Amino acid sequence: MKDLYKLQKEAKKMEKELKKIQIEAEVDGVTVVMDGKQEVVSVTIDESVPRERIGDLVKEATNKASKKAQVVAAERMQGVMGQMGLGGMMGQGGGMPGA
Repeated sequence: MKDLYKLQKEAKKMEKELKKIQIEAEVDGVTVVMDGKQEVVSVTIDESVPRERIGDLVKEATNKASKKAQVVAAERMQGVMGQMGLGGMMGQGGGMPGA
């Protein structure tokens, strides 16, 4: 029971840390900044980007940032799990989906 409480406490701590991390991805003049919880922080579109390409480029940049955020979150989770002696669980289907 004590371990469960510790795990919950660590998860909340990690969630706060992930919120502070900023991941940036750029595709042909469109830049998306996302936090470690995979929430979009900002989108910047260079004025040289053709209007008809904006939608596709925003989608690509967002997907790219999301993949980076998943990797960061998985690495952080693995570190916490390892500290708690649960590191082997990540390699046995306990990892982040798509990571």
